[in-house]
Amino acid sequence: MSELSFEQLFEEQGMKQISTGEVVEGTVISVKEDEIVLNIGYKADGIVSRSEYTNTPNVDLRTCVSVGDTMEAKVVKVNDGEGQVVLSYKRLAAEKGSKRIEEAYNNKEVLKAKVTQVRAGGLTVVVDETEIFIPASLVSDTYEKDLSKYADKEIEFVVTEFTPNSNPRKRRIIGNRKTLLVAAKEEKQKALLESIKEGDVVEGTVKNVTSFGAFVDLGGMDGLLHISEMSWGRVENPQDIFKTGDKVKCIIKEIKGNKIALSCKFDETNPWTTAADKYHVGDVVKGKVARMADFGAFVELEPGVDALLHVSQISKTRINKPADVLSIGQEVEAKIVDFNAEAKKVSLSIKALEADSADEAEAEADTEE
Repeated sequence: MSELSFEQLFEEQGMKQISTGEVVEGTVISVKEDEIVLNIGYKADGIVSRSEYTNTPNVDLRTCVSVGDTMEAKVVKVNDGEGQVVLSYKRLAAEKGSKRIEEAYNNKEVLKAKVTQVRAGGLTVVVDETEIFIPASLVSDTYEKDLSKYADKEIEFVVTEFTPNSNPRKRRIIGNRKTLLVAAKEEKQKALLESIKEGDVVEGTVKNVTSFGAFVDLGGMDGLLHISEMSWGRVENPQDIFKTGDKVKCIIKEIKGNKIALSCKFDETNPWTTAADKYHVGDVVKGKVARMADFGAFVELEPGVDALLHVSQISKTRINKPADVLSIGQEVEAKIVDFNAEAKKVSLSIKALEADSADEAEAEADTEE
């Protein structure tokens, strides 16, 4: 009888041979906080350390596997010097994950994963133990200086660059969240534009306030509420009226392409609707100087109703320009000398009021005589 080789003796005893890089299956016979021991049907047990199980730090492996579970792993070393087989679950998962990600890349599939690391240049997510980097420029559809709010958050993205490599350090997998947000925004814009028309009353949220107006989020698109459309009255500073987060009801004034102009000038609050009942030629009224030009001053009788006080009607004495005798905010009393509700024009005269006063004084003097 010929002498059997060492390998044949093991084979006769049902003991398989393994080699580095091979994938083996085993049964968990022991699990500690940082180590899993597997019976892999070999002369020695297989060991999966915490660092070879997952990329997530400080994981308690007892919460991941239990005695009796079966699992696959990749052989890293047949003998670690102490007679044990060093295994890696993480590397096998990463290989499978790489294939999974490649399929997602080819199919433009939307993936979802938790952010494991926030870097200065972007975010890192892990899919099946495979790291994917999302550059800061591809995290959002708007510039975000601080990415810390994404820490430990689950986000959706697509893989837009996939360069596989057996060396993880040379593997390049780029995720893109921005493209999803842009697509979603375009869908919302399309839906909004199909549902609204000029003249509609809509409600939105003030997103940003500037010196010239406010941008209002209408649920898919922003509309511009210009300073001149905020009120029937004069608005000097939009921030005096609106702040970010305010709810506001507006009229769709104009839709031009993807631009929406808004207005808060509702017909029912138009002061000119009742102006003819309040103001008549010959009435003496009071108002504040709202603005001035070389030819005259505009006096606000009430918010939305301005009257012109022509420079020739300010005084009997010749005046070169209104600013020589009047100032913004000054209250004046004058007589209405012309009123045109249709044209929304009111003309005032202080000179006429002075003339009336002079006539009254003269009449009183004649009476005394």
